[in-house]
Amino acid sequence: MSNDTATAAAAVPQTRHLQTAIPGPKSLALQADRDAALPDGLGRTLPVFVDRMAGGIIVDVDGNRIVDLASGIAVTSVGASHPEVVRRVAEQAQRFTHTCFLVTQYEGYVRVAEWLNAHTPGDFAKTTALFSTGAEAVENAVKIARAATGRPGVVVFSNAYHGRTLFTLAMTAKDTPYKTGFGPLPTDHVYRAPFPDLVRWPETPSPEEAADEALQAFEDLVAEVGAEQLACVVIEPIQGEGGFIVPPDGYLLRLAEAARRHGIIVVGDEVQAGLGRTGTLFASEHDSFVPDLVCTAKALGGGLPLSAVTGRSEIMAAVPPGGLGGTYAGNPLACEAALAVFDILEREDLPGRARAIEQRVLTALGPLVDIDHGVAQLRGRGAMLAVEFVRPGSLEPAPATAVAVARTCHEQGVLVLVCGTFGNVIRLLPPLVIDDDLLNDALDVLADAVRQHAAAADPVGVSS
Repeated sequence: MSNDTATAAAAVPQTRHLQTAIPGPKSLALQADRDAALPDGLGRTLPVFVDRMAGGIIVDVDGNRIVDLASGIAVTSVGASHPEVVRRVAEQAQRFTHTCFLVTQYEGYVRVAEWLNAHTPGDFAKTTALFSTGAEAVENAVKIARAATGRPGVVVFSNAYHGRTLFTLAMTAKDTPYKTGFGPLPTDHVYRAPFPDLVRWPETPSPEEAADEALQAFEDLVAEVGAEQLACVVIEPIQGEGGFIVPPDGYLLRLAEAARRHGIIVVGDEVQAGLGRTGTLFASEHDSFVPDLVCTAKALGGGLPLSAVTGRSEIMAAVPPGGLGGTYAGNPLACEAALAVFDILEREDLPGRARAIEQRVLTALGPLVDIDHGVAQLRGRGAMLAVEFVRPGSLEPAPATAVAVARTCHEQGVLVLVCGTFGNVIRLLPPLVIDDDLLNDALDVLADAVRQHAAAADPVGVSS
């Protein structure tokens, strides 16, 4: 742990501690206020209210110290109160909080763009436009690709997640709860190809054959729709909400080559996987995958809303002046937070830390993988890892098991998230600055919960 991270953590003991049941009485009282003031459509994972956070610990209003294996869904990778982020944001707030970069400009926006131009995959000339959310970045990448090609079509993939706006919902694969009741969606010109999920790819004995078959399915889709109708292909180098699915080696590189043969722009959605999370600055680097446009968000702003589209200069230049932007896009506070994040990533070698986290998780949870005992796979890269649960002896998804495991972890003060197309996956996204002892303690709790619930699920052929 670096000196700066240690300073932040010192104010909050980096140990799990239960002062009350979870949720405690103060959280329950606030929950009643929330229920009266907010709509039910705003879901919740852990019904506690936070007082403060540092390192890998969440302190709730009842004094419980909860281990954070979520990072606000991969946002607070450098921790939720890193001193450098706090300092730079506070200093910027004293100067000004907002002016809209499209009205009067400020240096922070330019410096963030310069860093992304230099560090995203590809050694070609790039430019960057900043936005506020991941969905906003994805939609703008599509706008840019359409402007550059004059084509309307967008290819996305099974299990994909790209956001909650109407158009990114059309791009997202999972219906419930994201799409329920919100149709009709703008699905015209959105086409879906299969993503090579090795757990569920039908009748395929090898990753290589799965990749071959998925690529052939993409080519078949292009032939059916017509390449002249397709502006871009948008893909997550590791699928996020879909279940942290890692494609076979070489698939992304070959997909990009196939798309470019047809004049289709390649968009890499690094919203969740980027900025050190997978053990490299960008998840695309694991497969030598170089998108034409890269979308970043989440960890980019260190907890403040910030996203970006970075891409080939000639593609980005296709949009005329005034075609991109937004009132809050590239907010000055968020830009200063991002500049702090960039420094921390390098100074504290957080990609290296992600790789170390991966080894600890594999050691703790790897021995539990056994289809006959309800655990189909432990997968992911770096500090973006997931456990998939199935009914013992089959590949039938077991969402109730994932929910039970998460509930047990939450009761014991460890925050984990459920995800996956079938809701049967526990995903791990700890802050990259989490203390080793704290991580080990949380993994012990999770491993015990898996042992308690996974094998106890109804085996295949037995009704619940």
